[in-house]
Amino acid sequence: MKLRTSAAAAALALAATGLLPAANAEAGPAGCPALKVSEGWYGDNKARIDALIADHCDDKGRPRGEKPVAVFDWDNTVVKNDVGDATFYWLLRNDRVRPPKDGDWSTTSRHLTPEAATALAEACPTGVGTLPTSTDTACADELLSVYGNGATTAGRTAFTGYDHRRMEPQYAWLAQLLHGWTTRQAASFAAAARAENLAAPQGATQQVGTAKVTGWVRYYDQQRDLIRTLQDGGFDVWIVSASPEPVVDVWAKGVGVDPSHAVGIRNTTDQGRLTSHLKGCGSVRDGEDTMITYIDGKRCFINQEIFGVRGPAAERVQPAARRQVFAAGDSDTDISFLRDATGLRLVLNRNKNELMCRAYENGDGRWLVNPMFIEPKKQRTSAYPCSTTGYTASDGTAQPVRRTDGSIVPDQLDTVF
Repeated sequence: MKLRTSAAAAALALAATGLLPAANAEAGPAGCPALKVSEGWYGDNKARIDALIADHCDDKGRPRGEKPVAVFDWDNTVVKNDVGDATFYWLLRNDRVRPPKDGDWSTTSRHLTPEAATALAEACPTGVGTLPTSTDTACADELLSVYGNGATTAGRTAFTGYDHRRMEPQYAWLAQLLHGWTTRQAASFAAAARAENLAAPQGATQQVGTAKVTGWVRYYDQQRDLIRTLQDGGFDVWIVSASPEPVVDVWAKGVGVDPSHAVGIRNTTDQGRLTSHLKGCGSVRDGEDTMITYIDGKRCFINQEIFGVRGPAAERVQPAARRQVFAAGDSDTDISFLRDATGLRLVLNRNKNELMCRAYENGDGRWLVNPMFIEPKKQRTSAYPCSTTGYTASDGTAQPVRRTDGSIVPDQLDTVF
């Protein structure tokens, strides 16, 4: 999987240093696939991606285990907006959330605070098959607040006691609220939400409880083109997302990625039905519910599910030959698997502190920063606080962003917007 010493690889290395014009970076073997969509790509990003694909295009006849790997985050990386959010809103609008047994909301997440469990119990009825959230605005509002804000409607903290580099309990809670349904049923909910959100006009909102929330999603044409070109060029392409896996499976088909190559938050099952417990990775056993596909957790699941690394070793950075060549993401949640990529790391600029600190410093010349392809962010007016608070530690405290050797990354200006 290591980059071979070829003309294309040399061109890529030179382009990374700025010593070669972008046009020359496209040089590669005749007949290699190249990106067809040019609009939306910043600077020489397209040329450098084409050069990387050209360097590997003779790999397309190799068996899966020998192909170079490309890994994409999903929400706001391959699509605009969040398919987990879209599915959650659909669940609430269509009365598809089941109440917990005996009305005990603490059973839905080991990280849910007593205050949040009490607020949900007071707002939502018990003794019903599914919660009437299409009409019961108090219940819908409480669920929406806990999921979307990480707090109750009264402002009390909803989740606590978790490793901030391995778990985002708000994301996990969506998967956990699918308890009682089969994987096929969960996928059907996601498919219905997908149809609505793709059909809605750009900028549309929808009513959930008393709130107006985002009501549309779009595939990025550029990312669909990129995924197809990588596949044609011999890459083994995967999606790794912090949305529930049945949801990601449905959406991934729209860019030609089979569900077998989509990894999301995974529930354990009981007699064929999803539970409120999650499958683990590395040193985390199934049902412990302390790691999902989030920051360092994404690294673990990539190592485990794509490269076959088992046990605690999956939590560690692997040798270059057992890492992805290309990676794409948009958020601090993607930083670990992006840093692991040995070839190029594509970042869609959403003004996320740690991610942009590392991407803009670009210490090894392999980071590509690109504006979002739909509704790109405006330039950030102040520097990213890399030297002070850009990094979120495992305990949730804000710390400086550090290089591998422990030195501090200086503050970075926003220059790609």
